[in-house]
Amino acid sequence: MDKDRIKGTAKKVVGSVKEATGKVTGDAKLEAQGKAEKAAGSVQNAVGNVKDAARDILKK
Repeated sequence: MDKDRIKGTAKKVVGSVKEATGKVTGDAKLEAQGKAEKAAGSVQNAVGNVKDAARDILKK
């Protein structure tokens, strides 16, 4: 498993927590930061998936 997948998943979790906290507290800035962090985590996770797939192809 590529480290980008792990880091991306962690960013998504932190982003979800920030987004939820922002919604509950009415802090639009925190909510927006959470959404942005979730999106960045999704991209990083996707990069990790591509790296894993490439590694698998090269092993064959």
